Amino acid sequence: MQMIRRKLLGALAALPMLGMIPGAAQAEGKIVIGEINSYTRLPAFTEPYKKGWTLAMEELNAAGGIDGRMIEVISRDDTGDPATAIRIAEELTSKEGAVMIFGTFLSNIGLAVADFAKQKEVLFLASEPLSDAIVWSKGNKYTYRLRPSTHMQAAMLAERAAKLGKKKWATVAPNYAYGKDAVAAFKSELTKLQPGVEFVEEQWPPVFKIDAGSTVRALEASKPDAIFNVTFGGDLAKFVREGSLRFLFEDRTVVSLLTGEPEYLNPLGTEAPEGWIVTGYPPEQIETDEHKAFMAAYEARWGEAPKTGSIVGYNSMLAIKAVLMKAGSVETEALLAAMEGLEIPTSPTGPFMFRAADHQSTMGAYVGLTTQKDGMGMMTDWAYADGADYLPSEEEAAKLRPAE
Repeated sequence: MQMIRRKLLGALAALPMLGMIPGAAQAEGKIVIGEINSYTRLPAFTEPYKKGWTLAMEELNAAGGIDGRMIEVISRDDTGDPATAIRIAEELTSKEGAVMIFGTFLSNIGLAVADFAKQKEVLFLASEPLSDAIVWSKGNKYTYRLRPSTHMQAAMLAERAAKLGKKKWATVAPNYAYGKDAVAAFKSELTKLQPGVEFVEEQWPPVFKIDAGSTVRALEASKPDAIFNVTFGGDLAKFVREGSLRFLFEDRTVVSLLTGEPEYLNPLGTEAPEGWIVTGYPPEQIETDEHKAFMAAYEARWGEAPKTGSIVGYNSMLAIKAVLMKAGSVETEALLAAMEGLEIPTSPTGPFMFRAADHQSTMGAYVGLTTQKDGMGMMTDWAYADGADYLPSEEEAAKLRPAE
């Protein structure tokens, strides 16, 4: 009986220590990170993104991991459904022992996971969703965002569009958070730079269900001098094809969010428009040492050129590496403290950091014109826009967030 009693007391004494371990994998010396994205819903972007973070993770682990502890990413497909994303996030944190979550693409899913992170008190790095609400109106202590936001990229485009002096504008954008934020931001920024500008028509097709014929007819009927486009993926292809057939773009400026990204520009092939002002990514043309090293490693690993998603995935893992090293712990409070003002001094796109006031990174984007070469769309006359130059001050941004 004494022997049994000593064993029982020993087991009970060990319980508090077990409670400190986020999951079984952590006890084995690994650091488990949860990842969620719309892989089957949006493969054109999410597959390169996964290749990007996988490459960065492999490089990190080959260099010894985080103080000898290897990074293990448990990745799940949310199928484009917010409810599924929430269920997966719960499984990753409660069953798999993930110390943080990263990923998501669609803004509605990013917002859903951000709310989960707040409720469950776990760090969430929103890699790809662009809605301003993620860091402003619905921002929270536990959520940070990597990609340059809707507001940032719209401001980059407005800066270039204002120089053209076009007065009458029409807009077309998917009818959900990302599209609405993009149009609102572009209107606001362009009006600041060009007082007196008019917006004469707005089209709001449902995402991935555009009726391109009626959309183009409505835009043409408003007789704008210029168009601001936010459609992407299959909707963009339909809009470009129908607009070209109906000569909507003849002698008319088009400013288009994300259209210069290879994920969306390459599939257009010979239908790629000429002279659109776009945000995007011209991988073969970037000559910095950091980008050339990344591109060589990516091509060697995957046998193809990187896309925008590749950069987002790679930079996501660089941010995860930086926060874990700075925190020196996998406890949530330590990770949150480390995220404030976190700096990533070297990346394929250059240095960036996460602002403490609104949890937005200063990662930038490339702005230029579309053109064709050898029957393929590409960017020309481009420049890198530093994200820090297109954000409100930290004091102003803090006022946009709810009180915590």
